[in-house]
Amino acid sequence: MSIRVENLSKAYSGHLALDNISFSVNKGEIVGFLGPNGAGKSTMMKILTTYLNADKGEAWVNEHNVNSEARKVQRCIGYLPENNPLYLEMYVREYLNFIAELQSFSKDSVNSVITQVGLEKEAHKKISQLSKGYRQRVGLAAALVHQPEVLILDEPTTGLDPNQLLEIRKLIRELGKERTVFLSTHIMKEVEAVCDRVLIINKGVLVADQKLSALRAGTEQIIEVEFDYRVEEAFLKKLPHVTHVKNTVGFVYEITFKHEKDMRAVVFDFAHDNKLKTLQLSRKNKNLESLFTELTRA
Repeated sequence: MSIRVENLSKAYSGHLALDNISFSVNKGEIVGFLGPNGAGKSTMMKILTTYLNADKGEAWVNEHNVNSEARKVQRCIGYLPENNPLYLEMYVREYLNFIAELQSFSKDSVNSVITQVGLEKEAHKKISQLSKGYRQRVGLAAALVHQPEVLILDEPTTGLDPNQLLEIRKLIRELGKERTVFLSTHIMKEVEAVCDRVLIINKGVLVADQKLSALRAGTEQIIEVEFDYRVEEAFLKKLPHVTHVKNTVGFVYEITFKHEKDMRAVVFDFAHDNKLKTLQLSRKNKNLESLFTELTRA
């Protein structure tokens, strides 16, 4: 097991940033740690990387305790913090050689990571000359110089343009083929694009732990239907397998079903039998966005 957290809590001035959190991450998984701003994501990252100590509970990385074996933990993780601190006046290769020397690794490891993250054409440039996307690559390269088994990324795509987003997503997926990746973000599309599993945190509490494959294959579906006049929600709840009905705007309703069958035909027939005119009808599977909204709504 690459990461194990048991009953972890952390408070700042009496405010609980993390409240009795427990989870584990298996070797070879790419796990998204998702939550609103201020939910406690960065605090968890700082504890796992030994930057902060928890007030209560324990955490291990590659079976090394983050409190009592901090140096061993640091050797087996690569960390890209949210603000990606770089020495902008240094050249790319110069900076990575400096990082390797600090960790007693050879320049051969620098050549390897430059190729791995696609910095060959930029290696001779000053970091200040690079775009945000390439600076993120430099940060990833610095995290990989010592060939860690676990990669911890805190908001790695913040501030990137759409093309840079695609490039970094692809790079993270490639890196995840050889190591465990724990990825913090508040952007749901990032998790859906690169992760195998999602953990959702809200106000310091872990509220969901779910595989993305199970979420995509879920039996819960939302049928959005528009009628030609307003209908009582209680009336629509007479439909089979309904779990929730919501009037979103005007004569438009979202009807949530828990059933494998596509329920659009059932809704259409129900409307016809009750002399309702159907103006539009569409199906939405319950996705990560709807799960996130449901679990983090104030």
